[in-house]
Parts: sequence; structure tokens; C-alpha cells
Amino acid sequence: MNILMICTEKLPVPNIRGGAIQTYICGVASLLSRSHRLTILGRTDPDLPQEEVVDGIRYVRLLSEGLLEVYAQGVVAYLATALEHYDIIHIFNRPKLVLPVRSVAPNSRIILSMHNDMFHPLKLHPGEGNEVIEQTERIITISNYIGTSITDYYPQAAPKLKTIYSGVDIDRFAPWLESQQARSARESLRAEHNLGNKKIILFVGRLTRNKGPHVLVRAMSHLKHSDAALVIVGGAWYNDNTISDYIAYVKALAEQAPLPVITTGYIQAHDVHRWFCAGDVFVCTSIWQEPLARVHYEAMAAGLPFLTTARGGNPEIIANNNGMLINNPEDPAEYAEKLNYLLSDMGRTRQMGMNGRRMAEGHFTWPRVATDILSVWEGR
Repeated sequence: MNILMICTEKLPVPNIRGGAIQTYICGVASLLSRSHRLTILGRTDPDLPQEEVVDGIRYVRLLSEGLLEVYAQGVVAYLATALEHYDIIHIFNRPKLVLPVRSVAPNSRIILSMHNDMFHPLKLHPGEGNEVIEQTERIITISNYIGTSITDYYPQAAPKLKTIYSGVDIDRFAPWLESQQARSARESLRAEHNLGNKKIILFVGRLTRNKGPHVLVRAMSHLKHSDAALVIVGGAWYNDNTISDYIAYVKALAEQAPLPVITTGYIQAHDVHRWFCAGDVFVCTSIWQEPLARVHYEAMAAGLPFLTTARGGNPEIIANNNGMLINNPEDPAEYAEKLNYLLSDMGRTRQMGMNGRRMAEGHFTWPRVATDILSVWEGR
């Protein structure tokens, strides 16, 4: 079949600026292209050509200015002038694109992949939402939580929903206990930042209040392990090291913490795996209803046990003693209690991490994700 995948307007494909959706597309594109012709629409980037073919996949990049309205005009213009028919148009996380796409591609099958709660009535008018559901053949969600959110608004969508959990590059995110390359990265970063044999608690993500890293910094005052250190990896936005008011607040808290707290700023997507190699325990501190943060897959692949919050789809990733749940994400004492437990027996903690690694190997690889997508495309 001839397939068109439409990424969002925020970040380019390939994922040179990061981004969960862009990483997802990159993870499966080469695998999907073995079975079908693949074109990927995305936004322009100064480091990428407007159009190219790489490994048999055609990339077309459209102006967006980061605005869906601008991007949608480009998508419609592209389809209106396309000289070929697309059997399937697979749209990522933008239900608002469905009706404009349908207007210029009346005979294509439309598939949606939902990574966030974009069907919320504040984001999508219910009348438009009903039409979008009608025009969409299947809706893939990255967690059961997102699927439930959609059916809460549109019960008729239920037969069209399919949860396909995301994946991770299990070769890149390898445990230091099993990979010499990962061990070297671990030793290098620890030496560079004077972390030595510290028990490293790791946060990776955008530094915004709803991601909650400030609560983790506060938890450091309750830790009983003087050999612990916290590393916070991330910036205000992808590829952005602007010091926002919130980041300034987190840095001020870090300076007052009784234990070392390192803030790295934004780390390029191709380097972030090195910090997973360096860590001992991963923590996702999301206060908002997180759809299901992809950092969980990266932590598991790297052999790190994790704490995550009882928010959105995050609890769905806990299984087989691979992590622990934080029930009140705004309580530093709860983080400290569970971190004290994990750091008190590193042998047990590393076994939890390896439980997660085995889960990643068995369930969260890109070939599995691609196979699941193909089953939707091919009606299996």
C-alpha cells in the first residue's frame, strides 16, 4: 500500500530536536517501509532539506511556524496537488487535521494515533469531534488511559480504539551491568560531574511545573542516604536552554538541598541515553494526567527501577516488580520514603531494574510496535 504519515507541527522528523511522537515515528518508519511505500510529512527545520528520500522513505517538510493552522494549510495544499493516491493517511495526535485531510483525500483510509488528550472539549468542539470519529477508520492510543478519555467524550469511538504501547531502542538504552559501552558512558559522566560512586536518582523530561521535578528536589531533604545525588536532565522545551521562571525556581531549590543536585539543561536526543546509563533509580514526577511518558520505556531498557506517579496512563507501565507507584505526586515525603527503600538495598534495586529490562526486551521493542501498526493498516 501507499501510506502517508503526518507528524505534528511542533518538531521535525527525524527526531533531531527530540519529541516523543517524532521518536515514535523514527522508531517504526524503517520497519514499516519494508512492507509498504512510505511518505512522511513533517515541519521544516533549518538543518533538514524541504524534501528528501532516505532509505526508501520520502520526507516532505512543510512550513508550520509551530502553529497548527499554518501547518494544516500546507498539508491540504500538499494533498490537493499530490500526483498519487494514498491508500492510508495516518495522522499523529492532531484530530483537527482529519476533516481538512478528508476534504482533499475523499477515498483514503484515515488512521489516527493519539498521544495526548486532544479530544478534550476545550481542544476540539464536540460537533467536530463527532465528525472526526465518523471519518476515522481506527484510533491507536499509546495507553488505555487515552482510550478511556476519548470514549468518555465519544462513546461511539470504542470499537475503533486500539492501545499500542510505545517502544524503545533496546540497543541504545542498554544496562551498564550488561553493556561495556553503557558502563563506559556511566563512568565517563560520573567522572565529569564528580559523582563517583554516588547513588544517582535521575529525572529526565521538560522542566515545567506539571512535570513536577521541584517536588523531587524537595524530597532530597528527607533522604537518609548521604551518598545519594539527584540529576535533573532537561530544559524548558526541546532544544531550548532558556531559563524560565520555573527553572530558576528549581535551581534555587537545588542550591538549598542538603545533597548534590545537578541540572544539566537540555541534552540532545542522541546523547540522553548516556544519562540513563549513569543513573541508579529513575523518577517520573508528573503531577498532571500524563498520557504515559516514554521515559519509562527508556528507564526500563537501561535497567533502571523507577518511581512513577498515579497520574493518567503512568500506572499501566508498572508490572513484574519493575517499579513503584507514588500515590500523591505533590508530597516530597512519599518520594523520600520509597527512595530510601530503594537505596537501602542496591542489589534488590538493581534486580528490579533488570526486571524492567526483561520487560522492555519482551514487550516494548520497535519491531513489536511496527507489527501492531501493520495489523491495523492491514485490517488484521
